[in-house]
Amino acid sequence: MRPTLMQSFLAVLRKELKDVFRDRRTMINLLIVSPLLYPIMLIGLSKLTAGRAETQLQQPIELPVVNVHSAPNLMNFLKAAGINAVEAPKDVEAQVRDQRLDMALVIDDKYAENFRKGQPATVEIMTDSTRRNADTLVGRLNGALDAYNKQVGSMRLVVRGIDPILAKPVNVGTRDLAPAAAKRNGLLAFILPYILMIVAFLGGAPLLFEATAGEREHQSLEPLLTTATRRGSIVSGKIAAASVVGVISIILTLLGFKLAAAVGGEAGKMMDVPIMTIGHLLVILAPLVVFGATFLTWIAARSKTIKEAQSYMIILMLLPMIPGMVLMVNPIKEKLWQFAVPFLSQNQLIMKLLREEWISPQVWGAYFAGAIGVAALFWFLAVIRYNDERLAISG
Repeated sequence: MRPTLMQSFLAVLRKELKDVFRDRRTMINLLIVSPLLYPIMLIGLSKLTAGRAETQLQQPIELPVVNVHSAPNLMNFLKAAGINAVEAPKDVEAQVRDQRLDMALVIDDKYAENFRKGQPATVEIMTDSTRRNADTLVGRLNGALDAYNKQVGSMRLVVRGIDPILAKPVNVGTRDLAPAAAKRNGLLAFILPYILMIVAFLGGAPLLFEATAGEREHQSLEPLLTTATRRGSIVSGKIAAASVVGVISIILTLLGFKLAAAVGGEAGKMMDVPIMTIGHLLVILAPLVVFGATFLTWIAARSKTIKEAQSYMIILMLLPMIPGMVLMVNPIKEKLWQFAVPFLSQNQLIMKLLREEWISPQVWGAYFAGAIGVAALFWFLAVIRYNDERLAISG
């Protein structure tokens, strides 16, 4: 008696889940390593960056200066700001270029003469802008020079009997209308969408590559295809199993962020994901999990070996990043059609969620319609591939 569609589907689902949960290494990676990897890495980088910036902002700077004796008042001002001037070596340019020095200050030969005449006196910061290790130090020096420039300019106006405030006819201020949640979740808004989209899209990749390309390589797929089980049920069962693994990966990753926020101090608090937000994120990412499972099933069915299937991973990891990168280079206003585009829609919805913005029914409708349509397309392509008798042939 030929099994029903539901019986075939459940049989394949149980078989694939049993196989993946039987593999201890896979389980360790799925339940421990992967969920904790991203938050631990981000907390480590945040602490390292914050510690380095704090050190460079608070500790005195030893600044090599060319013609240091030409600007004694400027050097005293810099010293009060924690920047101690020293005579620059003769090969100062080469040392900055070779990173033996982070930066240097060059005082123009005519600095003193121009300063006495009330004309612009030139100083030049020497640094390598392509090396980011001195950004904080250069910013600190720029700030001190700007403060000295304003102080001297104001004093010159006072000497001439002019109120310095007349030099500022327009007082420019900024009113930031960004929601408080967006400011609070700044780091999450920048990093979290990409991490979650990659986890959702590729969470079931190990299972699917082994379940199709691996079984094809080991010649264990042919017995399954020769049974009375319908090919659509086989495909659906494998997709469902991969979707279960993908959802588990997302939940554990988000809980990993919660754990990291609890033990990570100030750096961890920036990555805290509220429990309610986790539930909303699962609703947003569930369609991407299904799309990823159908797409990867089609990829795996077209691959003769696991190595061939895994060779696509670099390209697949880039796909979730492309829409966000395009928007960074060429920002566009939010349109309804964007919520029907894979990856772009998830990025936009996660940003809305972190900003605590209302998501309209039209947006949800466009999102689910687009997600279902794309997933159905690749499910159909995968079924066509599974109906090809050559699928069981390896090599």
